[in-house]
Amino acid sequence: MSTTTADDAQRAGGAEAGRYLTFTLNGEAYALDIFHITEIIEYRSLTAVPMAPDFVRGVINLRGRAVPVVDLGIRFGQGATAVARRTSIIIVHSSDAADGQDIGILVDMVNKVVGFGAGDIEPTPSFGTGIQPEFISGMARRENDFLIVLDLDRVLSPDEIAELSRGGRESPDESGTARTP
Repeated sequence: MSTTTADDAQRAGGAEAGRYLTFTLNGEAYALDIFHITEIIEYRSLTAVPMAPDFVRGVINLRGRAVPVVDLGIRFGQGATAVARRTSIIIVHSSDAADGQDIGILVDMVNKVVGFGAGDIEPTPSFGTGIQPEFISGMARRENDFLIVLDLDRVLSPDEIAELSRGGRESPDESGTARTP
């Protein structure tokens, strides 16, 4: 008899049973595994960072630390997220960077934490979601529709996290010539 572990599910690229934070972005419902989330804060003004990637809207001061804030709308090619009354920043911790990195994710609105069983999550579709399929770890069933379960490690790749950790400074390319991010 074969059993599937959480590590096996992660290697296969699929979402697994557990608790997820649901949120809305550009009218679509998404979910993130709460394992990565450290806190949720109200939108506050951001400080722009020169030469940062376009999807980095700026940084916030979070208890004395500069935390980059990524606009998922721009990252998904859907345009900038409009700031409104319920706009929130989800603070996630990525351990892919050398010392780990806190990153803010700008969303239209945070909804609630929900639990999904193994049978509630379908494999990633290859079409029709409006975002790159590699950003998705699965589709979670809820009532009459689906939530897109994001793969945070792919939405923010290790290279991009390292770039954010360096603060967007210039770095040499293979030829030794400085390039801008």
